[in-house]
Amino acid sequence: MKNQPNFYSVIIGTELLNGRRKDAHFSFLNEQLLKRNWNHKASFVIEDDVELMEKIFQLIKSDKNSVMFCFGGIGATPDDYTRAIAAKVFTDDKMEYHEKAKELIINQFGDEAYPFRIEMGHLPLNAGLLKNVVNNVPGFYLENRFFFTPGFPSMSQSMVIEALDKFYPKNEIEKYRKTLTAFCGENDLIPVMKQMPKEIELSSLPKILNKKRQVVLSLASFNEKILDDNFEKYIKYCQKNNIEFILEDVSNPN
Repeated sequence: MKNQPNFYSVIIGTELLNGRRKDAHFSFLNEQLLKRNWNHKASFVIEDDVELMEKIFQLIKSDKNSVMFCFGGIGATPDDYTRAIAAKVFTDDKMEYHEKAKELIINQFGDEAYPFRIEMGHLPLNAGLLKNVVNNVPGFYLENRFFFTPGFPSMSQSMVIEALDKFYPKNEIEKYRKTLTAFCGENDLIPVMKQMPKEIELSSLPKILNKKRQVVLSLASFNEKILDDNFEKYIKYCQKNNIEFILEDVSNPN
């Protein structure tokens, strides 16, 4: 099986962290990924801090299978650092005035494109463009896997869809999932959990319902046989230890 892309989101905005705005980017991107049978690897919400941005971009770049969606900081104000930091990390500090981006900005704003708005067309070298359906000032992408969009959901959401439809329309490799609810404490299942191989994605969600402990246990894998074999270990363990359980019907393969 070929390597799967690892999807990251970076949401930039001090106003999100200080409560002045609510984030809408994570839920939208996550929904779009799940629709296409992809999964989020990690999501970062960070303030407008150039050192922190650079470290996060470097971390994501270090993953050879990474795909990143970045939201915010590509405008023309002094606190819009994303274009410059993206160039520093991904294109060795090389930037250019993208001719098509300049054209779109000038067509939108006329003489008011200068002296500030035109800077939104100063992009990392060899950037591709993402269409802005609101005001025609484009987002951009690098290497067909690092995508940079505005902080406004009305602008960024169509760019997310454009990027995914073009480069990551659907994961054709199916992920299989099986789920059971065991009526015990999470601690009781640890002996089996320790037996899980790296091919198994394990999720354990403990609950207390009517003062009784229960655990919703979900296993997933791209290998159906490995999934079946390891899921059977939980069934046999519960039966051997007189732990009641019910099998869940999983309609969502993710």
